[in-house]
Amino acid sequence: MAVRGGTPAWIRVLRIVFGILGLVALVWIPLRNVGNPNYSYLNFFSYFTIQSNILGIIVLLVGGLRDPAGRRWQVLRGAATLYLTITLVNYAVLLADIDVQLTERWINDTLHRAIPIVLIADWLLVTAGLKPTIRLILGWLAYPLAYGAYTLLRGPLADWYPYPFIDPRDQGYAQLSGGLVIMAVIFAILGVLAAALNGLVPRAVGR
Repeated sequence: MAVRGGTPAWIRVLRIVFGILGLVALVWIPLRNVGNPNYSYLNFFSYFTIQSNILGIIVLLVGGLRDPAGRRWQVLRGAATLYLTITLVNYAVLLADIDVQLTERWINDTLHRAIPIVLIADWLLVTAGLKPTIRLILGWLAYPLAYGAYTLLRGPLADWYPYPFIDPRDQGYAQLSGGLVIMAVIFAILGVLAAALNGLVPRAVGR
């Protein structure tokens, strides 16, 4: 029998509400472009923003409807929180003025700001019982590293890259490699912070 997490009902309701909002924002543009021969669904779903939001929305909806409590689920919650934190930070620092196919303001704000902030708040409010171990952080970082490899391998074939900072055509591979190493270090730091700060609110209140 599946173990439930005992998350307060109001948090579960908000998870469902924001999960539905995120889902609508996620499918709005692809559905609107059904039948458009010039629209690339593969490009759209090759954005880290889109992929991280897919995971985040799944976590919100499953967490709201079923509220699992197992360790694997909590690791997945943490991964979604980390990836959406990366999305939030990258957008704020590097992508605020870049076209990432989210042309409508409410969709852009929902996927780049609202859903990441909701996942971060949920992570701070609901304890997962994880500790910032090397194994945990490396496990979380596996997906961003795989995403980077996928993007660099697909880029020359599609003649398209989702973000300027991972596009070697103008900056060259040497500069690109240096930038990616710096980003990997930043992502690792964010992973450590995510694990360490989980359940911060109940811990602070309980003191």
